[in-house]
Amino acid sequence: MKTQEIKINRALLRNAERHARSTYPEECCGFLFGKITNGTSEVILTERVNNRKAENRQRRYLITPEQFMEAEEIAERTGYELIGVYHSHPDHPAIPSQFDLDHALPGFLYLITSVRRKIETDSRLWELLPDRGAFKELKINTQNKEN
Repeated sequence: MKTQEIKINRALLRNAERHARSTYPEECCGFLFGKITNGTSEVILTERVNNRKAENRQRRYLITPEQFMEAEEIAERTGYELIGVYHSHPDHPAIPSQFDLDHALPGFLYLITSVRRKIETDSRLWELLPDRGAFKELKINTQNKEN
């Protein structure tokens, strides 16, 4: 996905951040749904997902293939596209880890929220580069309107 601008409703961003706070000190995860028009991605819906990682949930999350299939069904039902995932980094910065890089899917957006002592401190958005060697940070354009 070659994205020039990312729009997200401020309430949806806050929803992902609340999810991160509620699962602290473990990582949370969820899906980002929206639409892409002329290089602009707009996040229209977030969907919480249970972290299915069996161990080390303070540093890792797992979204299963079945959860991805459910997300595709949500996309089909709503008419939106599955455009990315979000997750938290408890007591770590909102930058992708090597684990994130190793498991990233091309064409997806990655919203990461840093949570320290149960307070979200930073949310940043990333996109995997085409060579899959690194992420590129994207600017989040928050919208105040209700969807």
